[in-house]
Parts: sequence; C-alpha cells; structure tokens
Amino acid sequence: MTSGNRIAIVGAGIAGLACAKVLIQKGFPVEIFDRAPDVGGVWSATRRYPGLRTQNSKNTYHFSDFPMPSDYPKVLDGEQMQAYLAAYADHFGLREHLRLNTEVVAADPVDSGWLLEVRDEGGIHRSSCDHLVIANGVFSEPNIPDYRGVELFRAAGGQLGHVSEFLDVEAVRGKSVVVVGYGKSACDIAEAVSDVAASTTVVARRLLWKMPRTMARVLDFERLMLTRFGEAHFHHLEPGRMDRYLDGPGSSFRISNLDLIQELATKRMNLRELGLLPEGRFEEIAESTVGLTTENFYEQVANGRIVVHRDTTITEMYGGREAPAVRLSNGQLLPADIVVCATGFQQRVPFLTPYVQRRLTDEHGNFRLHRQILPLDVPNLSFTGYNSSVLSTVNAEVNAHWIAALLAGHLKLPPHDVASEQIDARLRWMDERTRGHHAHGTAVVPFSIRNIDEMLADLKFRLPLRTRAAQWFRTVRPESYRGLHDRHKQRPEPTIPPGPVADPTPLDRHPAQTPGGSR
Repeated sequence: MTSGNRIAIVGAGIAGLACAKVLIQKGFPVEIFDRAPDVGGVWSATRRYPGLRTQNSKNTYHFSDFPMPSDYPKVLDGEQMQAYLAAYADHFGLREHLRLNTEVVAADPVDSGWLLEVRDEGGIHRSSCDHLVIANGVFSEPNIPDYRGVELFRAAGGQLGHVSEFLDVEAVRGKSVVVVGYGKSACDIAEAVSDVAASTTVVARRLLWKMPRTMARVLDFERLMLTRFGEAHFHHLEPGRMDRYLDGPGSSFRISNLDLIQELATKRMNLRELGLLPEGRFEEIAESTVGLTTENFYEQVANGRIVVHRDTTITEMYGGREAPAVRLSNGQLLPADIVVCATGFQQRVPFLTPYVQRRLTDEHGNFRLHRQILPLDVPNLSFTGYNSSVLSTVNAEVNAHWIAALLAGHLKLPPHDVASEQIDARLRWMDERTRGHHAHGTAVVPFSIRNIDEMLADLKFRLPLRTRAAQWFRTVRPESYRGLHDRHKQRPEPTIPPGPVADPTPLDRHPAQTPGGSR
C-alpha cells in the first residue's frame, strides 16, 4: 500500500463511523472530520433535543458486529445512543483517526484528488486526500421558514430556532411554546415540554399517519417496516414475485392488511375523538420517512396539555411593544414565547463549490447518485448515509463495504448512460410515489431491506437461504450480515480508480475548480 491513497470522511455519525471502520480494516489511511466535539451526528450532545428516542428497538438498531449493551432498555434515548456510538469508535480504534471540533469549510477537486480547507480551534488549515467520502448526513442543515415579522418577534423577546438547536427543557418552563411540524421530532419535543411549559401548541401544515410501536400481539412497527413481507405491501419500482402478487391477485389481501393497521392505529391513538384523523390512506405513512407515534403525545392532547392546530401554518410573527405572538393561517393569534421549528433539513453539501454541486444534482436539487452512493460526473467522490433508512446501521455497514470494493477496483459498475437512466427512473418513481416528499432523492423508506439487497448483489454476496426466508416474517437481525465482514477480512492492495462511471472530463479543468475557487 502506498502512502498516498488517503481517504477523508466528512461526518462522524453512524454512516461516517461505519465507513471509517470498514476502510481502516481494509488498510486505507483514513481521516474523519466532524465539527461537533463528539461522535454521533444526529445523536451528538450538541443536537439532542428533549424527548429524542430511537425509532427502532435495540434489537434492530445496532451494528452487525457490535451488539448493544445488555443493560440498555429496549428503546434508547439520545444519550444512550451517542454513548453506544462512542463505544463503537473506541472498540474499533477510530479515535486516532478522528478530528473532532474540525469543520470542512471547502473542498476543491484537484488532479490528485481533493484539496480541503478545514477550520479548527487553531484557525483554517489545508489538507488533502485522494478520495472524499461525504457522510454529513441528510439531517445536517436545519431548515427554518422565513417568517414575516420575525425581527419584531425577536425584539419583543420571542425565540425562534430549529428543533436540533433546542437542548434544555427547563428553558421553556412557564412559557408559551409553539412547535411547527407534525413529524416525530415535532411530537417528541411537544410531549417533552408539555408538562413544564405554560402552553404547548403544535402547528401542523399536514397531518401524517403515524404508527404505535405495538398495536396487537403479533403486529408492531418493526414487523411492518423491517420484514420482507411488510415491505412487499408497498409499491416498488422493480417489483419482485411477492410484490407482484400483492399488487395483483393478492391486492385485496394487501389492502385489507393496511386497512386493519389503519383502524388499529386510529383506535389506539383515539384519532377520531381528538379530531386528528389524517386524510388519505395509511400506506402514505411510508413517503420519505416513517411516522412513529411519540409515547404519551396523544394522551397529552386528550388532557389539554398539548393543542394541535391541523391543516394550518404560521403566516406572521408579532412583537414590538406587544408580547411575542404568531398569527395562523386559520386567523387565530397565539401567544408564543418560543417557536420551535421541526421543519426538516436541507439536503445539501455546503462545503462543495457551486459548480460541483450542480454536477451532483438535477434541476430540482435531487441528488443523482448511483446506489445513492456514487456520483456519475464527479470523480474521487462518494456518499454514505444518503440512503435514509429505518435500518440505518446495517445500511451504513453495507454501504461502507460497497465503497471499499469500489476503491479496491472490485466493483463492476454499469456504463455511464445506463446508470444515468436508472437514476432518472428512480427519481421519477420516487417523485410520483411520495408526491415530492423524498428528501431530494436521499430516502429509501420503506425499502430498507431492498436497498441492502441491491448493494449486496453488487458485492456478489448473498445471505443464506434460511436467513432470507426468516426475514419474510421475522424482523431483520443485524447479526445476519456479519458474514460480509468475515468474507472481506482479506486486505487487497488499495487502489484509487479514476471512477468507472465518471465523466471523462476532469473537473479540475473548469475555472471554478482551482484551489481557492468560488464556494
């Protein structure tokens, strides 16, 4: 192995850590950058909002070769999940490769790879690498709406911020809190503050279907979303045998199953009585994410501690000489000392030049990535964690092995035009299926297992038949994928190929791509 084959990974969350661990075991020199002082990404102490919990149980939300501590509860809180990831980094010797409190502020392609500008406590420095792995996550850049009147609102003492910036529940004691959004983070934080805030209001532009963790003895969230039979209830671009059956001769069976789940969920959460029954069918739960019910949220709505304004938005903020308040699109004026926006994230990579970003995305800002990993037109670059999934730990591990095989020259890729057509077809299908709610092409929900299968097929790795058969009706067990690590224990001589599906025109010839170019 030569000393020049250096890999830089931006992000020390689940995907970044898994990628680093696999690449290091393959013999690649790796450096991991993260602007936070700790590992964990969304689980970092710098981003953990009150009420944050894992969606999955610990039985399905861990790495294949690093089990959860036996004394951990079935559902982890944010602190426990971060501690697990920190232990993972320690166990596999990743600490010496980590550069925490270090932000990549610019990345420019050059002849030999990438020139990086990084900022740490000592200022801005330059670094370089032969291949850049972006693991900053699809939940890294908070999205806050641009409300009219926000200056007056803040001048009156009102506070506006993103849910990822809200860390202390005591900060809202005795205050009026308005939470914007109806996803899991919105409901999590509303429930967490509802017993200490003077009032807690949720402003929901659109009600989403949610699912309790358990609804019946043999039916729960993981059996629907983390089994092959559950996945087959949703329409895939390339349907398999069971998908075709459930969409054809067995369609009445599929519809009946989803109708049953919808009715059980409705009754469990008292949605009719609370006036919170969403429009549309239950299968819309699997657009770009999966809505899991926040424990005790609907109980707090029932007892008046949380008020939900459905099908409405904030149109204006008020302040000045008055107490801070917000006006809703239904005409109501609400007191609002604190407005917490659980309004999602922007899917972008801010440290890349505009020219590179344009080559990564289509005209709608959707990432054009083969297997949601490899850009077709930017050499020496790959992504990990851009396949947002309910099996994120296993997806990240398989993603890491895919990148390792790519860098070692062991991956057979389709021709550029074939891969381009496949990407465009996938984005069109995702747009139709989710009505545009697909996080700019970075989501695979509800097809987490299918996404893993596709990557494994590229790696020429197949699970034992008994394991695949069990996954039809039993939830996926991360341990089932340990064989991938065992198979690839040998360390081939790392080589950085020029990029088999990349555009043959070098990016560094473009005037905007010289070191220190536009950002």
